[in-house]
Amino acid sequence: SCRKAPDALAAGPWSPQEVQGFLDTLQHRTFLYFWELGDTTRGLTPDRAPTHSFVSTGAMGFALTAYPIGAEHGWVSRESARARTLATLRFLWTAPQDSSATATGYRGFYYHFLDPASGRRFERVELSTMDTALLLGGVLFCQSYFDRAGPDERAVRELADSIVRRVDWQWAQPRPPVIALGWSPEHGHLPYDWRGYNETMLLHVLALGSPSHPVGPETWHAWTSGYRWGSFDGQEHLGFAPLFGHQYS
Repeated sequence: SCRKAPDALAAGPWSPQEVQGFLDTLQHRTFLYFWELGDTTRGLTPDRAPTHSFVSTGAMGFALTAYPIGAEHGWVSRESARARTLATLRFLWTAPQDSSATATGYRGFYYHFLDPASGRRFERVELSTMDTALLLGGVLFCQSYFDRAGPDERAVRELADSIVRRVDWQWAQPRPPVIALGWSPEHGHLPYDWRGYNETMLLHVLALGSPSHPVGPETWHAWTSGYRWGSFDGQEHLGFAPLFGHQYS
């Protein structure tokens, strides 16, 4: 069965070559989701398929991570991956960033979902600190990967640096030292903060390491103070059931 874990497959009736073939196919198909469904001129990535969907800024971050992986595997050329990346970063940098209800973002953060036609806020969704973090993860991955001397790769690095520096993590702390889940122009900061183990390790690392608006170490301590520990079969672990909380960062 394809639903077995890879180590179970290796120990079962499948040969190591068959296991690797299955994993390669799975990885390629995952890459194609981002490559074939993403907007080629702005990098807008749908939240889901095949039904029509709004754009997810978190998915755009995963797409930016996927492009260099596709280039390394030879599924697309480095030039094509670079062009798609550059188009995405140019959109992110030039899209409206203000406190209006119809912008793409504010204070360097981006709305959770965007309208696929305009690239602006979808309906009345919140400005999301976590989805912005996922987006920044992809931005930084591309900044590291496209390290050659040509003008396009230099532009990728410069745009990535500008996008990262614009994010005002300190503004996202209305109740310091913790970081709020989000903000909306209608209601201001959401009344919820990130505490305890969840998908936000990446968010906190980015906020701590910000070159322009870093948070203090007390933010990390406040987040980890909410950890819930447990044990299973003699193994101690963090109690957060959803798998994505462990995968995302």
